[in-house]
Amino acid sequence: MADQRLSLQQRLLQKLSPQQIQVIKLLEIPAMQLEQRIKSELEENPILELIEGDETDDNYENDSDDSQSDDEFSLEDYMNEEDIPSYRLAANNYSKDDKQVDMPYSSGVSFHDSLIEQIGLSDLNEDEELIAEYIIGNIDEDGYLRRDLLSISDDLAFHRNIDVKLEDLERYLEIIQDFDPPGVGARDLQECLLLQIMRKKGTNSTCLASKILQDNFEEFTRKHYDKIIKKYDITEEELKAAIDEILKLNPKPGSSYNNPMSKSNQVIVPDFLLDNLEGELQLSLNQKNVPDLQLSSTYMDLMKSYSGNKNLASKDKKEAMLFMKQKLDSAKWFIDAIRQRQQTLMVTMLEIIKFQKEFFEEGDETKLRPMILKDIADITGLDISTISRVSNSKYIQTHFGIYPLKYFFSEGMQTDTGEEVSTREIKSILQECIANEDKRHPVTDEKLALILKEKSYIVARRTVAKYREQLGIPVARMRKEL
Repeated sequence: MADQRLSLQQRLLQKLSPQQIQVIKLLEIPAMQLEQRIKSELEENPILELIEGDETDDNYENDSDDSQSDDEFSLEDYMNEEDIPSYRLAANNYSKDDKQVDMPYSSGVSFHDSLIEQIGLSDLNEDEELIAEYIIGNIDEDGYLRRDLLSISDDLAFHRNIDVKLEDLERYLEIIQDFDPPGVGARDLQECLLLQIMRKKGTNSTCLASKILQDNFEEFTRKHYDKIIKKYDITEEELKAAIDEILKLNPKPGSSYNNPMSKSNQVIVPDFLLDNLEGELQLSLNQKNVPDLQLSSTYMDLMKSYSGNKNLASKDKKEAMLFMKQKLDSAKWFIDAIRQRQQTLMVTMLEIIKFQKEFFEEGDETKLRPMILKDIADITGLDISTISRVSNSKYIQTHFGIYPLKYFFSEGMQTDTGEEVSTREIKSILQECIANEDKRHPVTDEKLALILKEKSYIVARRTVAKYREQLGIPVARMRKEL
């Protein structure tokens, strides 16, 4: 048996205090969420209150000094630290409301409810309606049946004790596919488009579109139009008319039933306001909806009266003093965290403006200089993670539009003359080239690389492909049009 020994080890560990964690949390959230965070803190902490009228937050410093200078007002007079459980002194600085959850409205009829209502219009008995409802339950919000019928048959047998043949499930599915909206219950995109095109009137272009979807769907998706023209012996105008019919179809039929009231509109509230006054840039924080905080003078007086009341029972006094002391510390930490947040935001944004001064003066995208998080971190002396938190989900309002802070960060590369330019400038040139290309013969990545080379930007073909994908632009073959 091995000997058991005791040994001392000395290690250095880095741990964040509750105050540091609170600052980090506040630094991450944008202005709109900060307002809600302050409101929730005001509800939880009675010692915090809003500054009204001409009052300033000097009360915070004065009250803090008074509370420390008063000898009678001391928690140590009433209890020993050993008697206080650690959890009793932990400040609850985070609210359950910090997690932003979209609350849908209950108005309107949902997509699945609409399908279930249509079952009553079909010629099905009670048992068959149960099976049809089960199939509808497996249809997703886009209107597709993502599960195969064999799995649904197994589920019905195990969970509902209903034995259904695949042929019967196919028949029930065909009934559901006749429901509105057209295309519902499809198992893939091809079937979805076919179900919709079959409900249209039988014009020449509709019939041709149906044939293309039925027999040449792969050629259509890959835009091999020459093969389709050759197979059906048609003109480009006839093929274009058929393609126009296909493009009018809805690839996600379930989305047409989504209730617009169930989704909240995303409103951008800028965190910074930048004004250009006679050529001079002036930055300010958007504090319009962010209230100023101070310590409640009522509770401060109450704490002093408790400390000087000798007639109060020691146990009651201990409980009351412990509660108010805990809330006092929490309020001080929260006010300090708000101030530190404002200071960090202003310092970081001022350096970004200095770095990108030419852009903020004119609003010309080509004036953006290459800038990464490390550049601003080195200038401000802050950590890169802090700069990342500042730039995340924050916006600035300028005289030429509202921009996310991440917009100003981009990598750099050198031209053939040695000049360093932003990759955003190269992406802008790529967008312009692709927008002006001949859609019958789209420009390939290799040709785009040659065009950039002519403009003094030495970029490899694979780099062009990477920038194109970042811009959400498909390859040349997929951009082809008639």
